[in-house]
Amino acid sequence: MQSMKIKIRDELIPLNGLVLVLILIVNLFPTNVIRLVLGLPFLLFFPGYTLVAALFPEKTIDAIERVALAFGLSLAMVPLIGLVLNYTPWTIRLEPVLYSTSLFIFAMSIIAWVRRKGLPQQRRFAIEFQLKLPGWSGTVWDKALSIALVLAVLGALGTLAYAVATPKVGERFTEFYILGAEGKADNYPKKLTLGVPASVILGIVNWEQEPAIYRVEIKINQEIVSGIDNISLNHEEKWEQEVSFAAISVGTNQKVELILYKAAKPEPYQKLHLWVDVK
Repeated sequence: MQSMKIKIRDELIPLNGLVLVLILIVNLFPTNVIRLVLGLPFLLFFPGYTLVAALFPEKTIDAIERVALAFGLSLAMVPLIGLVLNYTPWTIRLEPVLYSTSLFIFAMSIIAWVRRKGLPQQRRFAIEFQLKLPGWSGTVWDKALSIALVLAVLGALGTLAYAVATPKVGERFTEFYILGAEGKADNYPKKLTLGVPASVILGIVNWEQEPAIYRVEIKINQEIVSGIDNISLNHEEKWEQEVSFAAISVGTNQKVELILYKAAKPEPYQKLHLWVDVK
């Protein structure tokens, strides 16, 4: 059986190249299979691997230990990056997570490169493996295990390709909510004066996996007092606006209903309500 020894000294260069490719794809293509394929190692492997490379520039740990540490540290670092983003104006969204994680990978790669350059050549870590051409030497069990291993790898790759090519459609729903005048789920109007408008902040978020058109009716004691038509939202798009309504009769415990309709369907899609006293 013939073999060939391969040694890769600067594996961080292609790794950072893949990160740049992912950034380019995310900015140019909203949905793409390649961004899904690169996104998994970008979050689950690259941050931890570059951190391990920065911490251990020498051959103190082998490649298998580095891979194991890379997965573990990635699972620890990415949530920490998200936690920091949560307390910034950018919050946890696709672009801030992408750029902050990329910055972390680039920074750790630079530190690893500088530390490796300060070591003698024979002490620097480099990926080494021996590529053996396939042959049929060995026992029957060796041959059977080799075939089983190849089939398992091909099956895993096929399963991954199928999962990426046909992603599961998420749950379809619409967020419908009301907030007080200060933009919080509190301090709703409770006491109204006849003919004087009161206001709340109304919000709609489309999670229907497709564009949708909504309309809203506001009723007091089953009487329509206000409404909004043709609220067109794409998937993941949010609409939030202050809406006003005025009572048309005096009385206590009057029910204010905010009714959401989807498209041209006559039946209500969702309902919210408040109880008010009108003087």
